[in-house]
Amino acid sequence: MKIIQITPAGKRSKSGNRVTAERWARLIRGLGHRVDTSVEYDGRPADAMIALHAWRSHAAIIRFKSMYPGRPLVLALTGTDINEFIHSHPEPTLESIQLADALVCLHDKVPDLVPAAQRSKLSVIYQSAPPLAGPRNPAVRNFDICVIGHLRREKDPFRTAEAVRGLPAASRIRVIHLGGAHDQSWAKQARRLMKTNRRYHWLGEVPKWRVRREFRKTRAMVISSRNEGGANVVSEALIAGVPVIASEITGNVGLLGQDYEGYYRLEDAAALRALLLRCETEPAFLDRLTAQGRALAPNFTPEEEQRRWAAVIESVGG
Repeated sequence: MKIIQITPAGKRSKSGNRVTAERWARLIRGLGHRVDTSVEYDGRPADAMIALHAWRSHAAIIRFKSMYPGRPLVLALTGTDINEFIHSHPEPTLESIQLADALVCLHDKVPDLVPAAQRSKLSVIYQSAPPLAGPRNPAVRNFDICVIGHLRREKDPFRTAEAVRGLPAASRIRVIHLGGAHDQSWAKQARRLMKTNRRYHWLGEVPKWRVRREFRKTRAMVISSRNEGGANVVSEALIAGVPVIASEITGNVGLLGQDYEGYYRLEDAAALRALLLRCETEPAFLDRLTAQGRALAPNFTPEEEQRRWAAVIESVGG
């Protein structure tokens, strides 16, 4: 098929929506289809549409379905769709969901968040990540904990820095934070934190290879987000064999499972501190998190992501 893919993020964007769209395009081309990715729909002929974001892609969805009512539309529900716009902008968001022939989501808890009448159209496609090029070799001098994420409110980015304040002097825990600042005010906060907290190190925006190098030497990764639609960084950590410490939100539980042992209550720095100390002082606990992550990792391979896309496309007649 000739497929038009719509994403609200432009070519130069480093946002999760753009990264996801580009990865999906590669995987779907691998199934033999042609994929063109655009921010807006200009009316060009296509056999099908894949749209990321129910609210932001609403106009494109309406135009495609009005021009080609019998052709399939697959809608990918993003984190802001299910956590925000389905409540703040319900009419366009729900109209997009209703018009879609198939719905795609990124974690197992999304079905609980969409209208019951639309759940039969929903398929979970976990975001994938490639394996590390070599074995992990965690640092010895420091007990490094990494945070991979931009500095913005949704990520609760400084919670881990707060959690490591006041640790016992004997603790070797050090926080390495990789991710760009949403604006200069966030960058200033990070720089101030580094001056007053010797355990916190913010490295700013870094290339992908630097993130993967961090996965090789870190002991664990913290994802402290307030909202997520199914964070790709969790997939990357699991595939790399890195234990994950996660805020207990639906977007994280939907990836890691209800029984995962590495959760802490959202915005609770004391609970996060306790988990980090357990990781450092109880090797058996860290081993259990590693084993739980290893059991989940097969869900997040590129082959599995492509297999699930093949099933969705076949379900709408592709």
